[in-house]
Amino acid sequence: MFIPDEKRYNVLPYRRVGTTGLRLPVISLGLWKRFDSAAPYYDRKQIVLNAFNKGIFSFDCADHYGYPEIGTSEKLLGDILQGELKPHRGELVVTTKVGYRTIPGPYGHFLSRKTILQSIDQSLKRLGTDYVDIYYAHRFDPHTDLEETALALNDVVRQGKALYIGISNFDVQQTKAITRLFKKMGTPFTVNQVSYNILNRDAETSGLLDVMEHEGKSIVAYGPLAEGLLSERYLDGIPDSYKIHHTSQAVFDEGKDRVLQRIRGLNEIAKERNQTLSQLALAWLLRNEVVASVIIGTANLQHLNDNLETINHLDFSEDELERINTVLEK
Repeated sequence: MFIPDEKRYNVLPYRRVGTTGLRLPVISLGLWKRFDSAAPYYDRKQIVLNAFNKGIFSFDCADHYGYPEIGTSEKLLGDILQGELKPHRGELVVTTKVGYRTIPGPYGHFLSRKTILQSIDQSLKRLGTDYVDIYYAHRFDPHTDLEETALALNDVVRQGKALYIGISNFDVQQTKAITRLFKKMGTPFTVNQVSYNILNRDAETSGLLDVMEHEGKSIVAYGPLAEGLLSERYLDGIPDSYKIHHTSQAVFDEGKDRVLQRIRGLNEIAKERNQTLSQLALAWLLRNEVVASVIIGTANLQHLNDNLETINHLDFSEDELERINTVLEK
């Protein structure tokens, strides 16, 4: 029988999401990779339960996550929600997404009304829950009128199948456009989940963070460690087999040697702060209150605990920030 730690909410700080009443822990657990039917169930369950005991009450999924069968990441989380975490559903923020390929044919991806309304039902079935806390449009759909998409997402909330709506991978103009529609309909739109890390600062340079702050919304950052690049794993060299997520591909525009120089420079600053490179990278993202949470994707208990140590040193001096910028601009 799972008995949660009574002091779990004393471990991690949590932040208000924009101007809403929604709160997220500053670190969330993502179930994109290695949380599916190919993964050892008991081991993954222990990661989720340990995360919950350490103050992570937000678990991020998507309808197409899973290998070799899509949807199995939701199913794994659903089994835990129906088991050990069932008495604690009201404490959790469970999120999932729609937009990437799940079934053959025109309604297996993107954001038509039909796709959204049938996908939320399938996700809820796999998750074994009546609702999700945040339902994300996973990517912009250039083939569907934006008002159709926004109206369908609004209906998901009105039907009681989601409490809040989010978007993911929407750029500045797309975000502004759908925000106007959500405002018109009174949709509880709260957050844009985007690829964002210390090497990939497009969310800053594009003005997206400023837009979200102006609208009273938040950012949730995925890929905060750039698929492990922002760890000590690659300080001795980046192998040819290494693959970064396509949203951070521009990190290598100046070549691997330049990236290696940067992560080594950042690592030196991290050492002076008594942090690991990963802890520095997570803390750097959380320096901005517009970032409500960062999503880590570890399936390793030691890595989970190491990442959680980030909260022990979240502040930066002006000198440290200047030195970080100097390293990144070299």
